[in-house]
Amino acid sequence: MSNAQWFLLIGFLLLAMGLGQTLMRRAPITPAIIYLAVGLLVGPTVLHLFHFNPLKQSALLEVLTEVAVLIALFSAGVKMPVPLRWPAWRAPVLLATLAMSISVAMVAGFACYVLDLPLGAGILLGAIVAPTDPVLATEVQVRRPGDRNQLRMNLTCEAGMNDGSAFPFVVLGLGLLGLHDLGDSGLRWLLVDVLWAIGAAIALGVLGGVALARLSSALRRDEVNPELLHDFLGLGLIGVVYGSCVWVNAWGFIGVFAAAVALRQTETLLARSAHVEPSMPDAPSSTSPNRSDPVADDSISTRSLIFKEHLERLSELILVLLVGGSLFLNSWSWAAVGLALFVFLVARPLSVFLALLPTGTPWRTQGLCAWFGVRGMGSLYYLMYAIQHGLPESLALQLVHLTLIVVTLSILLHGISVKPMMTAFARRTH
Repeated sequence: MSNAQWFLLIGFLLLAMGLGQTLMRRAPITPAIIYLAVGLLVGPTVLHLFHFNPLKQSALLEVLTEVAVLIALFSAGVKMPVPLRWPAWRAPVLLATLAMSISVAMVAGFACYVLDLPLGAGILLGAIVAPTDPVLATEVQVRRPGDRNQLRMNLTCEAGMNDGSAFPFVVLGLGLLGLHDLGDSGLRWLLVDVLWAIGAAIALGVLGGVALARLSSALRRDEVNPELLHDFLGLGLIGVVYGSCVWVNAWGFIGVFAAAVALRQTETLLARSAHVEPSMPDAPSSTSPNRSDPVADDSISTRSLIFKEHLERLSELILVLLVGGSLFLNSWSWAAVGLALFVFLVARPLSVFLALLPTGTPWRTQGLCAWFGVRGMGSLYYLMYAIQHGLPESLALQLVHLTLIVVTLSILLHGISVKPMMTAFARRTH
């Protein structure tokens, strides 16, 4: 496709989604399914007007997915309404750590014994498909600051954390393939890639979020264009925290989510201590705080959230379109479809039920958490990360094939089921 044709395609898609917003809200499918269908139509599956090769374009796709995930993690973090108390955060923390570890182990076993992959490749594949996605899971995540729905809280917080907590398993898989230094008996991996990388990321993120919230409150700016300024501050915080984490070999995804949570929590504490009454929302209900939220509408986390969600939607359109344009008819092998069904129907549900067993979470909530483990841009990022770190071409092609089908089926199955299941859940809850 020529540049002109790409502009026309993206432009028509943006116009269609903008003009059909009301229709899409009533439709039983998500926008991602529309983007995927268009990608399949113009890609090699049907018309073959273009073909996006993830292996040849791995550097570009790594950057695109990296940016998309960072923005989504920040958006998820600033919507976390619950104070940092262990009883409220126990379930999502267990989902992001214990459940993900169990899922990685189960997928690795499936890859080794069914797909005949080496152990390192099996662990790497498990780390790629285990994390849930903060970009494509909008329908099941916290909708706005102040939303205290337990199911949405669990899924949003899990997606925010496990995109970073999967990194140790990614480098473990690369290490077993001889592409990363694990140290004697894995000691370097444990000390550097697990303890240091996670601890330093959390510390840098919290430091950055708290510092920005307090500095912004202390300066009491009288901005000419507060929305633009807050957008700059939000993006600046993402850049500073992520860059600092990468610089000191910490996991930047964890750092950015921690920074967003710390920013929101600090702004909440400052607002309460100053007895600030929230102003009347002037933004859409999906991004405005409710009346119980003590943070004013002109806070950094509230103002910058609207812009970040617009960037999320744009990145979703482009990346899902590329996924559709990567698939051929023969991409739908039994191995790839079998892996996807194993992840959705066995690994994810079993890992969620085991992780949430001691939490007392209602069974209905556990069941929806088990089903809505959406796979998406985080999986593609880890795959591109592994390719850029020297993954052999034959193995890379196999993992690309498997991952694309898992992501595609997740978009289809979860996208078709999310609205009716969430509507039924809301009715029963009320």
